[in-house]
Amino acid sequence: MRVVNSFARGSILFRSLQITIRSPTFSSVQPSLRRFSATPKRMAPRDPNTLANYGDWGIKHTTVNFKVNFEKQRLEGSVRLELESLTDKASREIILDTNHLSISSVKLNSADSQWAVKNEVEPFGSPLHVSVPEGVPQGDVVNLDIALETTKDCVGLQWMTPAQTGNKKHPYVYSQCQAILARSIFPCQDTPDVKSTFTFNITSPLSVVASGVPVPSDTKGEGDKLFRFEQKVPIPSYLFALASGDLETAPIGKRSVVATGPEAIKDAKWELEADMDKFLEVAEKLVFDYQWGEYNVLVLPPSFAYGGMENPIFTFATPTIISGDRQNVDVIAHELSHSWSGNLVGCASWEHFWLNEGWTTYLERRINAAIHGEPQFDFSAIIGWKALEDSVELFGADHEFTKLIISHKGVDPEDAFSSVPYEKGFHFLYYLDKLVGREHFDKFIPHYFKTWARKSLDSFEFKKTFLDFFEGYGNAEIKAKIAQIPWEEKFYKPGLPPKPDFNTAYVDKCLSLAESWKKEDYKPSAKDIEGFTANQTLVFLQAVQNFSPPLSAERSHLLGTTYNISSSKNVDLKSAYYAVALDAGDREELPGVVELVGSVGRMKFVRPLYRKLNELDRDLAVKTFEKNRDFYPSTTRGRLIKDLGLK
Repeated sequence: MRVVNSFARGSILFRSLQITIRSPTFSSVQPSLRRFSATPKRMAPRDPNTLANYGDWGIKHTTVNFKVNFEKQRLEGSVRLELESLTDKASREIILDTNHLSISSVKLNSADSQWAVKNEVEPFGSPLHVSVPEGVPQGDVVNLDIALETTKDCVGLQWMTPAQTGNKKHPYVYSQCQAILARSIFPCQDTPDVKSTFTFNITSPLSVVASGVPVPSDTKGEGDKLFRFEQKVPIPSYLFALASGDLETAPIGKRSVVATGPEAIKDAKWELEADMDKFLEVAEKLVFDYQWGEYNVLVLPPSFAYGGMENPIFTFATPTIISGDRQNVDVIAHELSHSWSGNLVGCASWEHFWLNEGWTTYLERRINAAIHGEPQFDFSAIIGWKALEDSVELFGADHEFTKLIISHKGVDPEDAFSSVPYEKGFHFLYYLDKLVGREHFDKFIPHYFKTWARKSLDSFEFKKTFLDFFEGYGNAEIKAKIAQIPWEEKFYKPGLPPKPDFNTAYVDKCLSLAESWKKEDYKPSAKDIEGFTANQTLVFLQAVQNFSPPLSAERSHLLGTTYNISSSKNVDLKSAYYAVALDAGDREELPGVVELVGSVGRMKFVRPLYRKLNELDRDLAVKTFEKNRDFYPSTTRGRLIKDLGLK
């Protein structure tokens, strides 16, 4: 078996893999690059998290020209924005989102322009105003060329020294733009309601990946090399992505490679190659053909804040999925599902984030059920229900952030981030699925994604699309059922939704073992979990977390030593066990807790552990955070500062 194909320094990305890029097959809305509509539509802006006047101007194409300066930890260069006028000379200025950028010049149609960066508006940054004195006829396009560099306050980039990487030989940088962080990298209309095609011209001494298809270019020799990418499917600014570092690639499927550090490539290939093509095959049958050509995975250094980020062409993934047991690859099924839900069809604002994540969680569970058996759908949903319960408990059952549609006026979207849009969104779609019947709902799925492909929508447009489809479906029984859907309640009622009757075939043994642990005289054995998958062990640990009162410190420690969980490579299991230990007040496990939160940046793990550690030993929690502050990306760092009540 051929395990590794390296990015020889200066080689063209993927040349040695000879990957054929398939053209997108879905063509009902296939615009040519930079060919704009003759009759542009103006609509009232509906995203409260942008300062851009995107109701007057719409970005159609974005070209970024950046040099990666590892020494200064900056991106340096320029961006060209091709903007279509949506009014007939009515708008006399273009307003763009920026956040702590250093802008040196702005040219309008190659001529010097009057421009100013206005005062900061927390938490949305500082708007860039560019004068267009005479206005522009509707449908005409202007070019803005903006020279800039990022600054030390850029929250969309994570720079790493060689010591922070896997093999400790070279520096590394990666971007994370969701939700409103792209504006810290380049001026843009930083809203999911605007989609643009992209050209990437990235110069770096190290290999580069980006959210576009690689374009052949001469990258031989030492020193800085130019890496080029094109993204011909329009994407919102938050899907702008790049990473540069010491990378190797290995094939994991017919259309897929994994990229990561050379020290980790063998394990990453093994973890992902068994399921990648299966995921794609099932997803295409469920929705329609994959639209992006390639589907690749970049396994990032350990500090990454999320399980995965659905950047087109290259999903950015946490290294915690490389657990040596193939038990966490459902993250890839989730991020692949985003290729339809979120990337091709996306929410118009973060107030309707459930349209991205609820749909994606639903598709992910359908994919895994098709591959691993129907009980897997409910098994995953049971694990997700626990995460939803935790989020609702954290916010409070009446909190705004536990609604499906959330008011974001004056709110940083990161503050509202939780499992609610994922799991409550999933349960709303699952409710609709069961209401009309799986056979009929499966016909709605491709209709929905074809109807809204390459566009953005809100919850009310989703409602209309659903009702229109089934009212014209020709089934009187279904028509009567959908007339009874309590839309307002589903959209706006806070707290937990009704809990379905789950198929517990995969969890009964886990819950039975947890019940045994409620007995003080229960004598455990390693054989208790001998036949469990990692996810079944996780369900068991989650059930123990719910004990009231919690286990004693002695019993908790017995659980950990008997089942040898703290030595596992599976971070899901270790973090769940450490949560049990912290609830129990087992101080013997504090060194393991401190080591874990200092070695991963994924918020799913570090935020709950820090909160529990803070309750048990605040001094240790604060000391541990301060020691690792620079290791965490800005998103994780900001949330932990709030969790710990720090300034």
